[in-house]
Amino acid sequence: MKRNGHFRIRKLHRYLGLLLGIQFLMWTAGGLYFSWSDMDEIHGDYQRKPAPALSTEALTGPGVVIDQLRHQYPQLAISSLQLIDVLGVPVYQVAFQEKAGDASPKSVQLADARTGKLRPPLSQNEALALAQSRFVGTAEVASIHYLTTTDAHHEYRENPLPAYAIRFRHPSRTTVYVAAEWGTVQKFRNEKWRIFDFLWMLHTMDYSTRDHFGNLLLRLFSLLGLVTILSGFVLFYVSSPSARKIRRRSSQLSGRSS
Repeated sequence: MKRNGHFRIRKLHRYLGLLLGIQFLMWTAGGLYFSWSDMDEIHGDYQRKPAPALSTEALTGPGVVIDQLRHQYPQLAISSLQLIDVLGVPVYQVAFQEKAGDASPKSVQLADARTGKLRPPLSQNEALALAQSRFVGTAEVASIHYLTTTDAHHEYRENPLPAYAIRFRHPSRTTVYVAAEWGTVQKFRNEKWRIFDFLWMLHTMDYSTRDHFGNLLLRLFSLLGLVTILSGFVLFYVSSPSARKIRRRSSQLSGRSS
């Protein structure tokens, strides 16, 4: 191969290596953090108390609640019905569509399971008390925010809204998210999770939503990585003394045969 060809291969390999080396460094850093981390700590499971067991004595049947909803929405379609605990009170959580086959988001209604009476979403005081009851240990509340929207980079993205974000004064900087209409604690988010989420974004190269693993940029860098590896093999071949001897012998043999 001519010297000019050698130079072009080296130049291609050098610049591809620089470009991909930065991304490979981030992939490696993320992989190290993922493999050396305890996922229970990242998910905040060690800080979460289990929901208390509920007694089913003296409960009103869920049909009473459904009848009330059907009176408001004649074409009601039930998606799910659960019995949950809200500060020691058994509550029916009914997720439904106002009309069967409706593409609109689910609506959720809470009802006191003892009386069958419909009740409003959680108030701020109820959400605070629920978060404190589920949080292991004691910690002061640093702040409370009522969320009606979140962007694609928010740590509570793609979870039920509206929700109360309750931040505790704790070394882990944990925030407990309580969905107002669902009446339940949804997520624990701590500092380890935030580091994990940031590294996951770099790992997947999804800088828009953080969670899309098959995005175009990742596919492009995967192909460039393959080109870089192949160019390295070619560069090794054209610059190897052994390979040059083999090529020289081949050319001599072909010259003799001609």
